Amino acid sequence: MNIPPYEDLEAIKRLKYRYCRCIDTANITELKELFTEDASVRYVGGSYLWEAKGRDQILEGIAYSFHAEAIAFHHVNHPEIDLVSPTEATGVWYLKDWFLNLREKIITDGSSLYRDRYVKRDGQWLIQHASYERIFEIVTPVKETPNITAHWLAKHGRKLPAA
Repeated sequence: MNIPPYEDLEAIKRLKYRYCRCIDTANITELKELFTEDASVRYVGGSYLWEAKGRDQILEGIAYSFHAEAIAFHHVNHPEIDLVSPTEATGVWYLKDWFLNLREKIITDGSSLYRDRYVKRDGQWLIQHASYERIFEIVTPVKETPNITAHWLAKHGRKLPAA
C-alpha cells in the first residue's frame, strides 16, 4: 500500500477548512489565495444551481451571496483525499451548512458532498474545481427575525443596495 505524504494531506485539509472559514466570514481577500485563476465551481441545491468559471467570477458570486444581511455556517468533515500525482489531488468532503438570509427571510439548512480537485503550484495546494450536490435541503420561511446577539457578516459582509 502506497501511503500519501502526510504533509500534503494536511495542507489540503487546511485549504478546505480555510475555504469554509473565509466564506462564513466574507474574507474575500484571503479566499482569493485559495483558488487557481482558472478555477470553477458547480453547486447543486434543491432550490438552486450555481456555476462559475474563473476565480474573479467565483469571488464576486461569493461576496454577493455572503452579504451583510446573511448569517452562514459551513462545516466540512470526513475528508477522503486522494493524491493523483505529486501536484494533483481529489477530495470528497461531507458538508453540513446553515444559512439565514435576513433580506429574503429564509433559512436554508442542509448537507452535501463536496467533490473537489486540487493542484499544487509553487508549493501551495489550491482549489481548481469545487462542486457539490445536496443530500438534503430544507428551506424554511422566517416569520420573525431571531434575536441575533452576534452577527459577523453585518459588519464584514458586502452591503447590498436598498431593497
